[in-house]
Amino acid sequence: MSNSRILMTLIAGSLSAGVVIFAVGAFSDPLPPDTTYRPLPTMPFSQARQIDEAQKPEVMKRQRDLLERRYDLSDKPMAGVMMSGGLKPVQDGVRVKLAPGTSWADLAAMKPLEIRDKNLLPEGFLPLPHVKQATGGQVFPNRQIDEIHAQEMRDLRRFDVDFDLPDNLTPEFPPPIFLTTHPELGDVSRGQLLTIKNFYEIMNGIVTPVQMEGLRLLLTPFPQEEFNQTEDRKVADQSTGVACLDCHSNFHTNAAFHLTPDVRPQADRFRLDTTSIRGLFNQQIHGSKRSLRSVEDFSEFEQRTAYFNGDHVSATRKGPNLPDRTNQVAMMAQMQNIIDFPPAPKLDPFNRLDPSLATPQELAGEKIFMGKGRCAECHVPQTEFMDNNMHDLKLERFYRVGQVFNDFVTLPDGPIKTFTLRGIKDSPPYLHDGRLMTLADTVEFFNLVLGTKLEEQEKKDLVAYMLTL
Repeated sequence: MSNSRILMTLIAGSLSAGVVIFAVGAFSDPLPPDTTYRPLPTMPFSQARQIDEAQKPEVMKRQRDLLERRYDLSDKPMAGVMMSGGLKPVQDGVRVKLAPGTSWADLAAMKPLEIRDKNLLPEGFLPLPHVKQATGGQVFPNRQIDEIHAQEMRDLRRFDVDFDLPDNLTPEFPPPIFLTTHPELGDVSRGQLLTIKNFYEIMNGIVTPVQMEGLRLLLTPFPQEEFNQTEDRKVADQSTGVACLDCHSNFHTNAAFHLTPDVRPQADRFRLDTTSIRGLFNQQIHGSKRSLRSVEDFSEFEQRTAYFNGDHVSATRKGPNLPDRTNQVAMMAQMQNIIDFPPAPKLDPFNRLDPSLATPQELAGEKIFMGKGRCAECHVPQTEFMDNNMHDLKLERFYRVGQVFNDFVTLPDGPIKTFTLRGIKDSPPYLHDGRLMTLADTVEFFNLVLGTKLEEQEKKDLVAYMLTL
C-alpha cells in the first residue's frame, strides 16, 4: 500500500474515532503525501494567501483545542525562581493532563502494553504536531517578530499561522549571553536582542575580528522556504529571509519551531523545537537526525537543508546561501563555540553539587539523579550533562502507532539526542518537539518511560536539583 493510501486509511480511522483533522488537500499548498520534493505553486500568490488567511482562524482554533486538551497552559510561576537573566519566572507543576480516573501512581504501576491497550498514555506525552502540519515551516513567537520588525523593519509574521504556545511557557526574552572567553563579564547582551543593526556596538571590544565576522553572518537574513522573494512564501511582502539567530535568539532559544527536514512524507515529519547554542563547544553531533559531526558542518548545511525543509532543489530556486568553508563557515563556528552556559554557582569543577552551598532537597535530588532516577546514565555530569549519543526511548510501547492529530501521524520517535541539562530551567518547552511544558512534566515522562517508580517527594527533589544546573 502506498504512503498516500496508508495516510488516508489513518485519517479515515481517526475521523471515525472522533479526532478532528483536516483532509490532506484542504490547504492551499500541501505537500502531497508521496512527494519527496516540494511542488511548485499551482495558483497565484494572491489566491493562495486569500485561502490561507480565510482558513487561519480554524487552523489556530484546532491547535488551541489540542493544546488545551493536552495541557494546563495557565501561568503558575515558581515562587522566587527566575530564569538566568532574571526576567522571567520558571513555571511550576505538571501540566500534562491525565485521562479521567487515572493518577500518575496508577500509570507507574502498569505495564506499557496495558497502558497502550487501555489508551491511558496522557495525550501530552505523544508527539506534538506543527500548528499547520500540511504546510509546516518556521513559526516565530510574537516577541521575536515584534523586535526584529522594530529594529530591522523585517517581517517574520506569517499570514497563515501564528505561534501556538502561551508566552509564560517559553524562554525569557531576550535571553542573556555568556562567553567562555569573558566569564567575568556575566551577561554581555546589555539586555538587548542581538540583531544585524546593533551587534557591532554591543560586542565591539569583547570579541575578536574573526568572531565579529562570524556574528555578522549569523545575523544576516538569507532566503528560507516561507520567508523569501518568491510566490510560495508565507509572508505578505517579499522577504530577504531569516537569520540563524532569528530562532537561536542571543545564541539561546525563543521556542520557534518548524518541521524536521530529514523525514518524508509530510504527515510523518515531526515538530522540531529550537535548541540552545549554549555549550555548543562540547557537542559532537548536530542536526535533527544528528548526521552533522561538527559545528562547521552544521553552519554550512543548515541554510541549505533545514532552511528549505530539506529540499535543496527548492533552495536553488529561491537563492541559497553557500558560505565559504574557510573564510565564512570557520568564523561562524568560532563565534558559536564561545557561547557558554549560564553560571551554576552550586556546582563544583566536576559538575557535582557543593554540599556547603546546596540545600538538603537539592542534594537529595542529585542522589536521585545519579541513582534511582537513572538520569546520569545519559546526562553525564562530567560531560556537561550529556553523552553525545542518541537513544531510542521506545515510547511506542505505550500507544497505538498511526493515530492522527491535526494531520500529523504519530509514528515512533526513533533515536533522539541527549540534550545538555546545563541551564535547563531557561529552555522550556522540553524534548525535541517541545511536547513537555515544565521540568515537572519531564520528570513524570521519564519516570513512566524508564519505569523508575519515583515517589512524589523524590520527583520534587529531582526538579529542585535540575534548577541548580
